Amino acid sequence: MMGSVDTRSPVITSMANPRVKAAIALRDRRARDEADLTIVDGAREVRRALDAGVRVTEAFVCERLLAGIDARAAFDRLLADRIGVTSVNEAVFERVAFGGRAEGLVVVIRRPSTALTDLAIPPDPLLVVIEAVEKPGNVGAVMRSADGAGASAVIAASPATDLFNPNAIRASSGTIFGLSLAAAPTDEVVSWLRANDIRIVTARVDAERDYTEANLTGPLAVVLGAESEGLTPAWAGPDVTPVRIPMAGTADSLNVSIAAAVLAYEARRQRRSQGSPQP
Repeated sequence: MMGSVDTRSPVITSMANPRVKAAIALRDRRARDEADLTIVDGAREVRRALDAGVRVTEAFVCERLLAGIDARAAFDRLLADRIGVTSVNEAVFERVAFGGRAEGLVVVIRRPSTALTDLAIPPDPLLVVIEAVEKPGNVGAVMRSADGAGASAVIAASPATDLFNPNAIRASSGTIFGLSLAAAPTDEVVSWLRANDIRIVTARVDAERDYTEANLTGPLAVVLGAESEGLTPAWAGPDVTPVRIPMAGTADSLNVSIAAAVLAYEARRQRRSQGSPQP
């Protein structure tokens, strides 16, 4: 049975409440960076954050909007973990919530570490690297594709957006919390890959080799750039294999998250056909 907010605590109806104001401020990246916090909006995303052990610092609930299996499970989990839950009315909840999907539950979390030095990788890792991708929705969609294909981690090289932007979290469907994520300047990422003997395969529209003709087994990093600029010259050298995804229409490339999915699933197919262990 679903728990309930302590009825002795008044329902907050004022936007001037300090906790409400602090949460609303997290819509701005500067505030998120200064506080090292972000907003998770959506019951499924909240539940996956809790499952991953992310530290929740504040939770807001509008019980009139709370519905669905994920919402009830996440709410009960917050209560069981003795995380303070603040009850708000619908008007306040709409201001606190980042997106338009009102499911009655929003939490504020401490942003997980993205230090490249903390990234632990298994033998024969499959890594998805994205360079300077600007749109949070694309970052989240790449995370979702990488998660679906069983990638070991996603690395953001010279990220051009807040990786834990609430829109990135939403676009990832919460998979951003269950998949290893690291970020560092491009030159550090390139050096780290080479130091760990991880082969580099880059997606380029002008590459001569189709992606299906490349060896995508073994320790591998699939590298994709922003759609507007592509990859920087740092991703070149005799140890780098450029590949292309053939385009049969008028466009010369796919959305970065779709390209990541194509390459990651091809890598998974090749590993399976070789009898390599699957994630």
